[in-house]
Amino acid sequence: MRLKSFHAKSMSEAMRMVRQTLGDDAIIVATREEEGGGVRVTAAVEDDDLLMAQARTAQPARTARPMVVVEEEPEIDVGEVVADVLHRHGVPAALAEQLIDAAAGLDTDDPALALGAALDSMFTFSPLQDRRGGNKPLILVGPPGSGKTLIVAKLAAQAVFRKRSVGVITTDTVRAGGMEQLAAFTRLMKIKLATVEDPDALAGAFEVSRGADVVLVDTAGRNPYNREDMADLKALLSAGVAEPILVLPAGLDAMEAADIAQSFKALGVRRMLITRLDMARRLGSLLGTAHRARMAFCNASVSSKVAEGLTPLNPVAFARLMMPAEDKAARNRPKPAAATKTKAVRSSSRTIP
Repeated sequence: MRLKSFHAKSMSEAMRMVRQTLGDDAIIVATREEEGGGVRVTAAVEDDDLLMAQARTAQPARTARPMVVVEEEPEIDVGEVVADVLHRHGVPAALAEQLIDAAAGLDTDDPALALGAALDSMFTFSPLQDRRGGNKPLILVGPPGSGKTLIVAKLAAQAVFRKRSVGVITTDTVRAGGMEQLAAFTRLMKIKLATVEDPDALAGAFEVSRGADVVLVDTAGRNPYNREDMADLKALLSAGVAEPILVLPAGLDAMEAADIAQSFKALGVRRMLITRLDMARRLGSLLGTAHRARMAFCNASVSSKVAEGLTPLNPVAFARLMMPAEDKAARNRPKPAAATKTKAVRSSSRTIP
């Protein structure tokens, strides 16, 4: 699938440009009136349809001798590559249009850098800091099954590896096996695990862990649409000066994920940590969620193994997650002869009348 934007003074002229460039099989994705006059039309066409359209409109030169076809190096249209990536990841159309516009205005032939700069212009990236002392306790919150316990274990292991003192607290006393799972992790790392059941006990645990460089709190999964669940979580978050971090799995429906994020944002959550990236191939819902909920990206989990830690997210890192190295390499390989630009080389200037 190829996407391309066209600027024209009128809609009829823009449609003519679409047909001339992409053929009659092109699909109009979006239209918009430009400030100062004119229109902008974004159209899409399947690669095979585009090749057929180019073949139909090609005008062979009439020469006295057989035409020699010389293949030129394929040019990379950064805007089209970025548009294709956003389409494949299912980024909502209005958001994709803004990102395409941001990427198109950059002077670079690297699609990953262009996409990264576009993401930087529209999203906030704020990775978790790893410094000795002075950190607020982190309370991991989110829907059931999002991976909060695993993230606590990963953060604790990362801190131990960097010779930081760690305090781990769990409030997940209801889920079967939840506390046992975290206890097994902390035993291996020789970290004491505090178990609490209410806000007062959590406040006391914060006091006991005050001298630790890193304090992590695991919580039970909460149904974002259940008022009682969210009220209980709100009470826990009021137990001390701590920062709640939303743990959200990749691969959710875009609208569902955005609704979940907005429910937790109402409790003061400002940053989002992504899990299960190893099991997701389309990340558009994450961009739609962050954009709609106005929430910052912090880190991501790309493996279920505790020892492999977390990946800090920044605009270029996120762009590369959307454009794996092998994908970019495939785009840079020469295209088939039918898809490359050609030019006629004539040995004589005389043409057949």
